[in-house]
Amino acid sequence: MIDIQLGLIGDNIAQSKSPLMHRLIGLQNGVTIAYDRLIPKDLGQDFDAVFAGCAKGGFRGLNITYPYKEVVIHKVVVEDPHVRGIGAVNTVVFGPDGPAGFNTDYTGFVAAYRASMGQGAPGVTCMIGTGGVGRAVAFGLVALGGLRLHLVDRDIAKAQGLAADLATWAPEVEVSFSADAVSAAKGAQGLINCTPVGMVGYGGTPLPRAAMVGAEWAFDAVYTPSDTQFLQEAAAEGLKIISGYELFFHQGVHASKIFAGLPVDEPALRAALLRGE
Repeated sequence: MIDIQLGLIGDNIAQSKSPLMHRLIGLQNGVTIAYDRLIPKDLGQDFDAVFAGCAKGGFRGLNITYPYKEVVIHKVVVEDPHVRGIGAVNTVVFGPDGPAGFNTDYTGFVAAYRASMGQGAPGVTCMIGTGGVGRAVAFGLVALGGLRLHLVDRDIAKAQGLAADLATWAPEVEVSFSADAVSAAKGAQGLINCTPVGMVGYGGTPLPRAAMVGAEWAFDAVYTPSDTQFLQEAAAEGLKIISGYELFFHQGVHASKIFAGLPVDEPALRAALLRGE
């Protein structure tokens, strides 16, 4: 018997470890959690139809991933002003008053950064990719004390839009935007990939190794695989690495608490995920 039904809506999610993570959290608490991968094109439906089907089909909640995080925010009630500012949602809970939206990419990135980098501020940061996860990470950088941020996107209007939203939210932060990652990376202490480049099915790297010289740390939001070319080359240049797996882990733990309020034994969960149980 299923106690809690959850799901993940996204493209290219066949290798996501989210189903395993949430089943393991359920096992820690004696609760049976079912967690479905929901790929709209494989279901022969668009995002709206899949989301509506979950809302009517007994789902407690959903995780939302690429490329739907900025789409779903228009279908949910968002109480947290940070999430409204971010303009993207990755966690949805269905309640009696309708679906509510949250962003655990934001809190997950802050937790992942603190676990790896301590209390130090991010410094000047170049972030490539200004979609759903990029927006969450950018707001996370502001929360971490970042005061200079270079945004990069091939769709310059998206980068400009995020820059404008950050200026409204945190006018003290200096934000620039560009379509040229190499130029934007010059003088940056932190380098961030928030594009799908490097993910299974999207090979390559968004920034050549030569452009990493002089930086201090790097983060990649991609976690399948966790050792992307971007991070391998950053490590080879001596940068401190924050893997996308850390974002995956922390955002998942935070989402689980929103879904069901279950306590999580984080060291035991890490070990079980590593074993692939």
